[in-house]
Amino acid sequence: METQQPLSTDRRRTLLADFTSGLVVFLVALPLCLGVALASGVPPFAGILAGVIGGILVGTFSGSHTSVSGPAAGLTAVVAAQIAGLGSFQAFLLAVLLAGVLQVVLGIVRAGSIADFVPASVVKGLLAAVGIILILKQIPHLFGHDTNILGGLSFWEIDHANTFSAIGHVIDDTHATAMFIGIVSVLTLVAWDRIKWLKRSSIPAPLVVVLGGVGLNVLLSRMGGLWTLAPSHMVQVPVAKSLTDFVGFLQLPDFRAITNPELVPAILTIAIVASLETLLNVEAVDKIDSQRRVTPPNRELIAQGLGNIVAGLVGGLPVTSVIVRSSVNVESGGKTKLATIVHGLLLLLCVVMLPTWLNSIPLSCLAAILIVIGFKLAKPQLFMQMWREGMNQFLPFVITVVAIVLSDLLVGILIGLGFSLVFILRSNLRNPLRQVVEKHIGGDVLRIELANQVSFLNRVALSKALDSVPRGGHVLLDARRTDYIDADVQDLIWEYLNEIAPARGIEISLVGLKDHYEQLEDRVQYVDYTTRDLQSRLTPDNVLQILQDGNKRFRTGQPLTRDLTRQLEASAGYAHPLAIVLTGSSSRTPVELIFDVGLGDILCSRVTGNLVSEGVLGSLEYACAVSGAKLICVMGHSNSVVVRMAIESSLSKRRVLETTGCVHLDATVREIQNCIQPDRLSGWPDMDLQAQQAIIDEVYQRHLARTIDRILTQSSVLEKLAREGTIKVVGAMYDVRAGQVDFLS
Repeated sequence: METQQPLSTDRRRTLLADFTSGLVVFLVALPLCLGVALASGVPPFAGILAGVIGGILVGTFSGSHTSVSGPAAGLTAVVAAQIAGLGSFQAFLLAVLLAGVLQVVLGIVRAGSIADFVPASVVKGLLAAVGIILILKQIPHLFGHDTNILGGLSFWEIDHANTFSAIGHVIDDTHATAMFIGIVSVLTLVAWDRIKWLKRSSIPAPLVVVLGGVGLNVLLSRMGGLWTLAPSHMVQVPVAKSLTDFVGFLQLPDFRAITNPELVPAILTIAIVASLETLLNVEAVDKIDSQRRVTPPNRELIAQGLGNIVAGLVGGLPVTSVIVRSSVNVESGGKTKLATIVHGLLLLLCVVMLPTWLNSIPLSCLAAILIVIGFKLAKPQLFMQMWREGMNQFLPFVITVVAIVLSDLLVGILIGLGFSLVFILRSNLRNPLRQVVEKHIGGDVLRIELANQVSFLNRVALSKALDSVPRGGHVLLDARRTDYIDADVQDLIWEYLNEIAPARGIEISLVGLKDHYEQLEDRVQYVDYTTRDLQSRLTPDNVLQILQDGNKRFRTGQPLTRDLTRQLEASAGYAHPLAIVLTGSSSRTPVELIFDVGLGDILCSRVTGNLVSEGVLGSLEYACAVSGAKLICVMGHSNSVVVRMAIESSLSKRRVLETTGCVHLDATVREIQNCIQPDRLSGWPDMDLQAQQAIIDEVYQRHLARTIDRILTQSSVLEKLAREGTIKVVGAMYDVRAGQVDFLS
């Protein structure tokens, strides 16, 4: 018989965290559901029903681990307007049902990807704005001014006051008991976060605050008079006296409204607004998830659509992902979507079985919970972070915050998106393309690197860049990183290629444009490799400058644009090198990369220790006397292992042959030891690594000078060419860390 395996410790902790978080979210969501229903002008039970559906049904099918769905405060104006337009709540329910069907279709066709185009500054602005609104909106409730709904996000209240005027009314409408409970609740929550042993405990602080609020209310109400809280200061759940009464709260959609001409606009409005709010809220919640999990947007649309289909069938308000509840879930430690399902189950069970108990919870203690969460969402560090990221991020962020605070969630987000678009267009107009003058062997080439997306807004900038190319010049249009080119820009390129450039004697090369023009092939017209004619016209100093410029490009990550396939074909027959480099065999010195040269531009002779032998001299003579190279570069490199072996072998008085058995390596090391100055090795074992490396480089440089002297002494051909100025022989040291080549005098 199989025995059941006990749950792992981590799994038990996750379950406990989810149940705890679900309980906290339930306590906060209950008055929010009622408040949204009240603000929308529908029966209170419609709000609770939407919370149950959002928690259980949407929570089950959603791919989000932390998002909590329910009736959204941002939809109250939409709901009220659509009910008025359709003529009844039952007709509105039909619109909700069909809007849910449309959301499912949008998810199936993968329309949820639109959320990927929302700038991060707007999403962060949404979070900060919700935090500020929670603080401002809950201050009146904290002091007992409860004329408006708990958790509303709109600037204008249902009694025609606004966020700021409601705070002003606190002066004339403060309830001592509510204020006392609220302040004690805030202090409890803050202390719970600051005291380590309390923070580590498994008891959720919001639950302690709610139970404490109920207890304080019971104690203070015994004093009677002004200390007694009226029902308006408490949670107000509709109480069903029997199961029949409870079922009577459910309402069915009016299918006769299918012929109502106002139905289609209502369906589109509900589906679009609910989908947009959901996608933005889910993206915002993902950013505060400690595990940084990503919600599949299309699956979320399908889940929300299923929720709205059921809500429309049984009499609930439209559901969306709700940022307030989701934030409470994250801050309360919710780990998986079990937390949102638990919150939905608790809403259902407690509303059915314990409505009287729920109605004993003071609103001020719930306001305290929301205020503390608001401070966590709108913490000053977030504003400082956005400031450090520059004005292009900070201004859209601040504008989004201000717009949401002074309007509502949806309007504020749209305003933030609008300003972000302005900044994106401004940036696109200022930096639509990158221009670099590349100094190729055959002459200067203006490389115009197109952006990833080239819209019609970039046409003027590209036209000006092309007009700046002088007559007889050369321009390279580089579209290798471009995914889209607008038709207007394509026409501009076509006209320049076939009419303007030929008339001005301008050579034009194309790279990456074949993906956008079926009738064009990429082509490189400029000379990016050494020809016999170019080689004959260059002096040794010209070649030295070419190598110096190439090394600079290598260090700065700006290599020239080359057509290696064309270079391969051109160099297959015969090459005309500029120089030959005699260097060591280290894998850290890829010569062609270090000097940013193409195929056939330089020769390279590699030998450990840069030693001169008959074979090496033969390579050097062939390069200069036969192939026409103008420069011999004897290049060493920093932190040489062979030079270190030479120094340590010299100090230990033991030959490399004795320690390794390598006969030829021993000969190389002994050759390098001729360049060691013994007095510089005093205290070698006690030197730090940097000091040792400096001595190694000094020895290598003296060895390079000795090698150059041997080249000119042992080869009469090279000595004659150097004396006549046909060639130049130089030494160089390559820094393996910095990538820089220093040419030695």
